[in-house]
Amino acid sequence: MVGPGGSFFRTETGEPTIEPARALLDLQAAGATLVLASGRTRPQLAEAARIFGADGYVGELGAVLGWDAGHRYEMLRGAMPVEYATQTPLDVLRSLGVVEDLFARWPGRLEWHSPWHAEHESNAMLRGRIDVSAVDEWLHGRGLGWLRLRDNGVLPTADHWHVYHLLPDELSKGLGVARDLGRRALDRDDAVAIGDSASDLDMAPYVRQMWVVGNGARQPQMADLIARHDNVSVCNEPVGLGWAEAVWAALARQNT
Repeated sequence: MVGPGGSFFRTETGEPTIEPARALLDLQAAGATLVLASGRTRPQLAEAARIFGADGYVGELGAVLGWDAGHRYEMLRGAMPVEYATQTPLDVLRSLGVVEDLFARWPGRLEWHSPWHAEHESNAMLRGRIDVSAVDEWLHGRGLGWLRLRDNGVLPTADHWHVYHLLPDELSKGLGVARDLGRRALDRDDAVAIGDSASDLDMAPYVRQMWVVGNGARQPQMADLIARHDNVSVCNEPVGLGWAEAVWAALARQNT
């Protein structure tokens, strides 16, 4: 939805553009409900919802849901054991020392995805290069099989490190979207999703149409992931211009 530096008014190469804002105005004028889906935190998305006029959000990869213009929210805990029900998933990870043990087991292969990991409540946001299946096996062997490490794609850096999220199983953006739609008494045929990452594709089974913006489709392995779904289209344009392209395509279908 946004371009370089998180700007709504910049193209992928940094030129100014008004097109994403035009698409947002058209979306609002059509009476469509905008819900932000992101790995970002509850406070970040509550503020973004106010700025963009969104009714709510699906945050932290589906673990935190907001509605009523972001004023109300619900935290989901997935497969986290009920004995931890009064704690946030990240508080549990900290109390058990899971992240520190993970760093010690694979030294130099993982680190906090600083500064973006701060203020998370439901997952530990990490970066590095590691075999996800090996981590999941290690977690299972330590009696932590209710946790999963999710690969959210490659960072645009020379070392090609990946972003990972360590969080309870049975949480995803797709399941978060499904729960949000249910609260609104809507079904998948009423929803369109737009994204740019591997975790965004989790939404595809729960919506009528999924769009991946051009820059997202260029990520390694994304072509194979996209091919697993029959309702995913790739935008010609990247970042905000791709988001605008998808919005206008959805509105055009709605009006036919």
